[in-house]
Amino acid sequence: MAPSVRQFGACLRCVRQSAGANASLSGAPRRFLSSTPVTREEMQSQPSTPPPPSPPPAATPAAPAEAETAAKETPEYMQKWGNLDPEQVEWKRDERRLVRREGIQPVGSRRRRAVLHRSALNGAEQVPFEQLPYQCFQEARKVLLEDRQEKMKEIETMTLRINNLQAQGPAVSGSILAKEARLRSMRNHLNELILLADINDPMVKKRFEDGEGDMNKPIYRYLADQKWRKYKRLILEQRITQLNIVPDLLPALNPIADVDLGFGRKNVSPGEFVDSAISEKMPRLTVQTFQPGEKLVTVVVVDADVPVPEKDSFTYRCHFIASNILISPMQTSIPLQRIEQEDRKTKDTAARKIALPWTVPWAHKGAPYHRLAVFVLDQNEAKALNVVDIRKTKRDDFILRSFIDKHKLNPIGFSLFRTQWDDSMAGVMERAGLKDEIKVEFKRKRIEPLPHKRRTERMR
Repeated sequence: MAPSVRQFGACLRCVRQSAGANASLSGAPRRFLSSTPVTREEMQSQPSTPPPPSPPPAATPAAPAEAETAAKETPEYMQKWGNLDPEQVEWKRDERRLVRREGIQPVGSRRRRAVLHRSALNGAEQVPFEQLPYQCFQEARKVLLEDRQEKMKEIETMTLRINNLQAQGPAVSGSILAKEARLRSMRNHLNELILLADINDPMVKKRFEDGEGDMNKPIYRYLADQKWRKYKRLILEQRITQLNIVPDLLPALNPIADVDLGFGRKNVSPGEFVDSAISEKMPRLTVQTFQPGEKLVTVVVVDADVPVPEKDSFTYRCHFIASNILISPMQTSIPLQRIEQEDRKTKDTAARKIALPWTVPWAHKGAPYHRLAVFVLDQNEAKALNVVDIRKTKRDDFILRSFIDKHKLNPIGFSLFRTQWDDSMAGVMERAGLKDEIKVEFKRKRIEPLPHKRRTERMR
C-alpha cells in the first residue's frame, strides 16, 4: 500500500480483524472508508442494490473504424500508459499523463482517489457516499437534516417579511433611508441563512472538494471565496507589499477576485520571473468572481520599472488594454488571443475590445528587474466603455491612477510577474522592432573612495 493511504486504507473494524477464524467465518469483503465513485453521487433516492447490467450494444461496422481512428490520433507512447481513470489515479505522474492525453483533471483529493483504487483492486463493495453504512455518520445526517429544515422555515419567514416591508410606504418606516437600511439588513440576514442551510451538508462539501460545485449557488461561491482567502490571497497580499505595488501604482488595493495568470501551458504565480521568450506571446487569464451576476471588466498591464537615465529615475509604460470583457462566476476565462482574432475580423472599430495591443515586456542589460502588473478593473454599473477614446491613451508615462479615475473603474483583481535581461531577450527585442535598445547596457557607476581610504602604491 502506498504511504499516502497507509493510515486511511480501511476502517478501524476491518483493521482489527485478522486473517484468521473471524475473517474466514464472516466471509465478508474488506470494506474501505470510501468506495464511491463521484458519478454515483446523485443516487440518493435509489436503492443500494445496483441495477441489472444493460446488454452490450450491437457491433456496427463504423465502431471499429472509429476506434482505429482514435488509436491513430493518440501517439503510440501515450497508448502504453494504459487506462487512466480520473477517479482512481493516485500518482502525480499518472495525473500529468491524464491531463496531457485525455485533457481531464483528476477528481477529488489524491488520498480519496488512492482509497478508491485500492478498494477496486480488493473487490470491495461500491456503496454511494450518502448511503455509507456507518451508524454515527447516518445519525449525524439526521441531525443536519433537522437543522436544515429549521433554516428553511426561517428563510421563508424572512422572505415574507422582506416582501411586506417592500410593500409598505416609507412613512411607516420613518423615512426612505430608514426603509432602505432595514431592507439591507434583512437581506444580509437572509443571505446568511441561505449559507447556514447548506454549509454543514456533507454532500455539498464533497461536491466542492471534487470540483463539481455549481458557482451559481451561494454556498459554493462562499466556500470558494473562503478557500481563496486562506491561502492564495495571503500570498498575493504579501507580493503586493514586498514589491511595493502599493503605493507605486495605486494608493490602495483590495482584490476580491481570484486571478490566475499564465503563458501558454505555463502557470505563473504572483511575482514569478518569466522568460522573455515565453512572455513574448499574449498571456491567458482566469478570473473567478465570488459575487453573483455578470460584470464588464477592463484588463490593463503596466510596467512599473521603465528606467529614465536622464533623470536617474523610473516611469511607467502600458503594455496592454482591453475593455468590455464579460465575466461571471461561471464564465471565468478571458481568452485574450481569441479576442484579438475576433477584433481582426470585426470591421467596426468601436465594437472591438482591445484598445492597445500586446507589447512584449523587455528590459535592458544590467538594469534591475521590471514589475509587470496585471489589473482587472470592474467597469461602473457594467457600462461599456468607448474603446476609440481609450485607444488614444499613450503607452509611455502611463499613470494608472488617472486612467481609473477618468473611466470610473474599480480594481477587483490583480496579478503580476517580473522580467529581466536573459539570453533570449535580444531576439525578442529585435522581433519587436527595438534594435537600437539592444546595444544599451546599464552599468553601476563606480564611486571613488575617500582620499584617506585610498590604497597607495606603498601599501600595496
